[in-house]
Amino acid sequence: MKRVLSGIQPSGQLHLGNYFGMMSRMIRYQLSSDLFCFIANYHALTSIRDKEQIQKYTFNAVCDFLAVGLDPVKTTFWVQSDVPQVLELTWLLANVAGVGLMERSTSYKDKIAKGIIPNMGLFSYPILMAADILLYGGDLVPVGKDQKQHLEIARDIAIRFNNIYGAVLVVPEADIDQHTMQVPGIDGQKMSKSYNNTIPIFAPEKTIKKRVMSIITDSTPIEKPKSTDSTLFQLYKLFLSEEKCIQLADRFETPGLRYGDIKKELFGVIMDYFTPFREKREDLLNHRDFVLDTLRQGAEKAAVVADTYLKRAREAVGLIF
Repeated sequence: MKRVLSGIQPSGQLHLGNYFGMMSRMIRYQLSSDLFCFIANYHALTSIRDKEQIQKYTFNAVCDFLAVGLDPVKTTFWVQSDVPQVLELTWLLANVAGVGLMERSTSYKDKIAKGIIPNMGLFSYPILMAADILLYGGDLVPVGKDQKQHLEIARDIAIRFNNIYGAVLVVPEADIDQHTMQVPGIDGQKMSKSYNNTIPIFAPEKTIKKRVMSIITDSTPIEKPKSTDSTLFQLYKLFLSEEKCIQLADRFETPGLRYGDIKKELFGVIMDYFTPFREKREDLLNHRDFVLDTLRQGAEKAAVVADTYLKRAREAVGLIF
């Protein structure tokens, strides 16, 4: 059975892009794979400086995952900082990772271009991400288009480490779902909190409705067919079966369709889909001790595997004698 590994940053309210791009895939993977899934709070430190905010976002992200169906019995689910062995492996990997490899990171360049102040955490982010994967022997890593290069960097680092020290680390493979690798935001760009174009999953109904009704559409007259390449269609089809997607496409291509009506429909579909998850999440938020105990057990499971791979790496480089 292949080991699948993935993580997500606790950087704010989770949205449709998070759910369809990563979270829903994890729920499916837990049925057929050895799933390792974590909340990447070390990574969040590259952009969040507020202690209470980090704590709140991390706990909420845990509740979000449990609410949408992640089963801590079937999976290994933990908070990144609860297994600090990842930081030692990061240092071991940093000593074989080339500076040029880091400088080619497009994610780093994009964030600097957006005005984020450069720091070494941001610069070496791909090394920590590599350690996240390699510490647990991840065979398969589901990634979106924006994380593909980071996975390639992780592979490069693992291969270089193995070339120097022997076959110590598992070289991971990328798993990219072509259908959901980039969920559009309400403005047509990739859905991202940094673009302020998200549709949050667990926000108040009024907030969700306002976001859905704000989805940008073109000025095609009512009596003309509408394009299925539109952001509105692309978001709606995330919730539909193949048959119903074809039916929606027929509606778009038939004159008379009103974008406003479709937006109202989409809002209703979103609320119907997520209402059970929203209710479960509210219950989890009110049972903090249960959530913390779940994380403790998950960290213990993860640490057993982490210790195994870290020991191999320490022996390989000569730290154990």
